[in-house]
Amino acid sequence: MSPRHTNPVAVVTGGARRMGRQLCTTLAARGYDLVVLFRDSEAEARSLEQEIRDGGQRARAMAVDVAVEGQVARVFDDITSIEGRLDLLVNNVGNYNPQHVTQLDPAVWDATLAANLSGAFYCCYHALRLMTGGGNIVNIGMAGLEGIRANVHGTDYYVSKTGLLVLTRALAAAHAERQIRVNMVSPGQLENSIDLPPPHEIGASVPLGRAGSLRDVAQAVEYLLDAAYLTGVNIDVSGGYRL
Repeated sequence: MSPRHTNPVAVVTGGARRMGRQLCTTLAARGYDLVVLFRDSEAEARSLEQEIRDGGQRARAMAVDVAVEGQVARVFDDITSIEGRLDLLVNNVGNYNPQHVTQLDPAVWDATLAANLSGAFYCCYHALRLMTGGGNIVNIGMAGLEGIRANVHGTDYYVSKTGLLVLTRALAAAHAERQIRVNMVSPGQLENSIDLPPPHEIGASVPLGRAGSLRDVAQAVEYLLDAAYLTGVNIDVSGGYRL
């Protein structure tokens, strides 16, 4: 199939708000055309779509619940028909539930793993068939995955992101011969984190003494896109958090 777009095409899940929005605008500035996937944030997705178009790149937003494999399949079928190519997938969805593990409801557990882990797998599964000339997958994790330890708050989130790291490395090894690189970027305490300590206390847990910015994380993603000999790598963007 000959590509319908000459520009590289990127898909970003959870792309309408916060980190996803930052990643979309960063990628658009690098010359990517964007497919912005969102679940509920339609107003934000439409405004981002227009913002990217105003900057001279193509963009379109599509509603999907990545936890539902059939919906993901339909989205990537549509991308096959419209864009005809895929160069980059960013799995940015990260539903976070800070409940203590003793209070964690099975339905919440199921929903977190479905969105954060199964959803990422579904997107990878369908994206990989479109990456016929090489490509990149970047999964967004969480800081501290390299040293697994007890985490009684947000355990479902922690488990989902640990699984995503395992998936990242497995896919990196499996698809290297196709020149598809699969890596992970793992943020720590960010300026918009819901459990961020006050500024005068953050130095106790973050050695660099400040919260990370969305731009800090986007820079790490850009680095991975440029670093052509890296695959299966996880980069903590955390200012030393959880060292």
